[in-house]
Amino acid sequence: MKVLVVGPGGREHAMITSLLRDPHVSEVHAAPGNAGIAQDVPVHPLNAQDPEAVVALARELSADLVVVGPEAPLVAGVADALDAAGIPVFGPSREAARIEGSKAFAKEIMAAAGVPTARAVATSDMMQVREALELFGAPHVVKDDGLAAGKGVVVTQDRDRAEAHARECLDAGGSVVVEEFLDGPEVSLFVLSDGEHVVPLQPAQDFKRVRDGDEGPNTGGMGAYTPLDWLPEDFTREVVERVARPVVNELRRRGTPFTGVLYCGLALTPRGVQVIEFNARFGDPETQSVLAMLETPLGELLLDAARGRLDEERPLQWRPGASVTIVLAAHNYPGAPRRGDVISGLEEVNEVPETRVIHAGTERNDAGELVSAGGRVLAVVSLGADLREARERGYRGVQRITLNGSHHRTDIALAAAEGRIEVPTPGAAQHTATRGAATSMDGRPAASTAEEQA
Repeated sequence: MKVLVVGPGGREHAMITSLLRDPHVSEVHAAPGNAGIAQDVPVHPLNAQDPEAVVALARELSADLVVVGPEAPLVAGVADALDAAGIPVFGPSREAARIEGSKAFAKEIMAAAGVPTARAVATSDMMQVREALELFGAPHVVKDDGLAAGKGVVVTQDRDRAEAHARECLDAGGSVVVEEFLDGPEVSLFVLSDGEHVVPLQPAQDFKRVRDGDEGPNTGGMGAYTPLDWLPEDFTREVVERVARPVVNELRRRGTPFTGVLYCGLALTPRGVQVIEFNARFGDPETQSVLAMLETPLGELLLDAARGRLDEERPLQWRPGASVTIVLAAHNYPGAPRRGDVISGLEEVNEVPETRVIHAGTERNDAGELVSAGGRVLAVVSLGADLREARERGYRGVQRITLNGSHHRTDIALAAAEGRIEVPTPGAAQHTATRGAATSMDGRPAASTAEEQA
């Protein structure tokens, strides 16, 4: 099988690394890739959001499968163009990708499918934003309705800051979703879908805030780990049955079947599992840890999804132990990152057992030096017998990298390794859980199904 991976970042490098381990995969190409990906496979300059250009390259390469990594090409309709050209593609259509492209649309789908989620108001009116902030109270959650590279969400106790974020989104011509805050540990679960069948991968947890202790602004993700031994035993089954399968069924009912990976961002609250958000692609940096643990050949899995033949009864194989991913970010990230800083020490990282570097924002300068070219520059991925060993190896690897002005979190997976994560026990509050809270573009909060029944 010859595979073309579309995208420039760490998620794509992690997928390529996993595809190269698949005995069914004879050749992997990337477009546009990055400096690290170029060390592993051929790369091709390409505008990933140009459907015609992607189709042309796939035809030129005689690709048996195209894997679309980032969200923007999916929302731009790249998967639709490939499908129309008869080229197997792992990634949802433009309409199905709206599950990520519009948070208001995602809320609409959840309401129709009866999926548990936070109450929310979708609006483009500042007065209605203020009314919703008052209704839900602090902590305030304000989300840019469209794509924002993981940085369009503000969660804050500061009412003025919440209003300022909403105003910034509205002034840019967009709309916002104001939500009630979901309190509890967060979990990411990737679910593969062929439009009808669903196959879950191993749950992971990521770290969105830029600084230790979950302080500072949101980022695209500063680290991740898997497995999550603190989860209830039936967690994955519950999410598949209450969240993923109903959403996939609803999209299929609407004539827009979802083929690809449905990223379920979840919170374990006193009301039970609640959906925070959906993405229409693998999440970064969770992908780095999850795929490092996957022993089932990835290319075969993705091709089965693309061709509508996922086998829900086929058990996936996973490595024993744990995986930890630590992101090294550029100076000033998540603000405008400084670019062009020279990177060194990567060869020394490879000397650490079961540890490798995944490239995200890297390129070569005119002198041929490896330099930073984005906000999240590198990720160090380590395996170990348990989280403690994986963490120790990962941070040993990070210390060998030199990147002027860079920063990283020092507490990735620490609470889990020390057994300090508490899962709320659903009690009486679960009977008033918000299921599929409807949203309204005129800003009127809709009552939850459970509240109406009460």
